[in-house]
Amino acid sequence: MSFNSEGMSRRSLLGMIGTVAGAAAMYGAMSTMGLAQPSGWKGRLNLQGDAKGTSVLILGGGLAGMTAAFELRHAGYQVKILEYREKAGGRCWTLRGGDTFTELGGFTQTVEFSEGNYINPGPWRIPSDHFAVLDYCKRFGVKLEPFIQVNYNAYLHNTGAFDGRPQRFKEISTDFRGHVAELLSKVVEQKALDANVTEQDAELLMAALKRYGALDDNHQYVKGEASSAFRGWAKAEGGGAGGKPETSEPHPLSVILQSSMWRNLTAGDNLHMQSTIFQPVGGMDMVAKGFEAQVGDVITYNAKVIRIRHEGDKVSATWIPSTGEGPETVETADYCICTIPFSVLGQIDHDFSPRMSGIIDSMYYESAFKVGLEFKRRFWEQDEHIYGGISYTNLPITLISYPSTGFFSDGPGVLLGAYPWGAYAFQWNALPAEERVAKAVEYGSQIHPQYKDEFLSGVAVGWHRVPWVLGCYGEWKDRNADYMDATAMDGRTLMAGEHISYLPAWMEGAILSALDAVERLHATVTAA
Repeated sequence: MSFNSEGMSRRSLLGMIGTVAGAAAMYGAMSTMGLAQPSGWKGRLNLQGDAKGTSVLILGGGLAGMTAAFELRHAGYQVKILEYREKAGGRCWTLRGGDTFTELGGFTQTVEFSEGNYINPGPWRIPSDHFAVLDYCKRFGVKLEPFIQVNYNAYLHNTGAFDGRPQRFKEISTDFRGHVAELLSKVVEQKALDANVTEQDAELLMAALKRYGALDDNHQYVKGEASSAFRGWAKAEGGGAGGKPETSEPHPLSVILQSSMWRNLTAGDNLHMQSTIFQPVGGMDMVAKGFEAQVGDVITYNAKVIRIRHEGDKVSATWIPSTGEGPETVETADYCICTIPFSVLGQIDHDFSPRMSGIIDSMYYESAFKVGLEFKRRFWEQDEHIYGGISYTNLPITLISYPSTGFFSDGPGVLLGAYPWGAYAFQWNALPAEERVAKAVEYGSQIHPQYKDEFLSGVAVGWHRVPWVLGCYGEWKDRNADYMDATAMDGRTLMAGEHISYLPAWMEGAILSALDAVERLHATVTAA
C-alpha cells in the first residue's frame, strides 16, 4: 500500500491502539483527543437562594441519602433520614471480628477474624477518577491508602490449561503482548496495514512495537534478555560469581490463546481500575462513618418504611421498627428524596405514578457473592511474594484478591477468596449456607495449596440474600427509555442512589445522583 501525508483516520488509529496496546492506552489517546471523560463531578455544591424552612424526608441512610442530608442541611433545609439498619452506609459495609450478619432465610454468621482484619462485602476500592468520593473523604478526614489492582506477580489460572497450574500474570502478559507486537511488526514491515500511515509513522511504530513487545533486533518475540526482563528470568539476576541470570522460555501464542488467560490481562486497564486506586484505612465503612459523623444526629435507625404517601403539598412515610414488632410512626415533610433500592421499594406500599411504578418494578438487581477468608499466616507473601493485587481463575470463585495493607506482618491475614457475578453467584447462593466458605477453600486450594493447612475462618455474603437490598446493583430493562423519567420529580419525591446513575455499583454513582437530586430540588424550592 502507499503512504500519504494525511495519515489514518482517528477511528482507525484508536482501533489499532486498543487492539495492540489495550484499553488503557486507547483511553489515554481518547482523553487527549477529548473523546473520553472521567466522573461527571462538577465540584462542591454552592446552593444559592432561600430554603424557606423547607423540610425534606430522606429514605435510606446509604451514601446517597447521607450526601443529600449533608448538602441540604448546609443549605438551610430541615432534614430527617429513615434508615432500615442499625448503622448507616448501606452497601458501603465492612465486616470485622465479632460482627454478625443474618441473611434472608435466617442463616446467621458470626465473623471470627482477628483484631484489625476485615472484609468489605460491598465496595472495596475507590478509583482515582471518582472525584466526588475522594473529595468527601478529604472533607471528612477519611484516611486513604493505595489499593493494588494489578500485580504482575499474581496468578492467572485456568483448569483446562497448563495442566491446571497457575501461571504468573507477568509471564502471560508479556508473552501475549510480545507475540501480538511481532505479528503487527510484520504487517507494518510488509506495508500491509489497511489504513493510510505515513512512512515516518511506520518507522516510529516499528520502534515502538519493538520496545512495547520486548522484541529482538529482528522484531521477533523469542527467548532472550529482552523478553526475560519483562516476563521474568529462569534463573534470577544475582550478585557475585554466580550472578548471571538465565533467560526464560516464552509460551507459544497458540497456547496462550487456547488458555483464555488473555481475557483478564486488561482487568486493570478499565477506566475505573487504572492506578492509582484507593481504599480507606481500616475498611470501606470508614467512608460511611465519615458521613455519619456529619449527619448521624438526623438519622432514625432501625426504621422499616412500609408506606409512602403524597397528599397535597406534603409527602409522608410510615415506618415500624425493623428489629421486630412495634407501633407505626408517620414522618411528614415538604419533599422526599428516596434512595431505597428499587428491589426493595417495589415491595413497599406507595402511591407513585404508574410510570414510576413500572420503572421500579422492571429493574433487575445483579447478583454478586463474596467470601472473606482468614489464614494463620500471609503465605501469599511469605511463600509466593504476592503483595496485593488479584489472581484470576475460571473456577467459580473467579478471583482471589490479596490485601493491600498489613504487608510483611506475620498473620493472621484475610483475603477476598471469591467474587463471582451472575450465574456463578446464583450457584453460590443456592449452596447450603454453612458449606459456602468450605467450598471457597476447596476451590482456592487449586491455586494456593496452602489454603487447607492455613485456613482459620471465613464469612460469605450473597447479595441477593441481603435483606436491605436484595441484590448488588440495579440493572435497567431499558435505560434509554426509562432513565430520565426515573430522575423526574414524582409527586414530591425525587429518586437517588447508584441505580439513578451511569456509574451503577459505584459509590460515585450514588453520590452524584444525590447531588443532582439536591440541585434540582433546591431549584424547585427557590423558584416557587
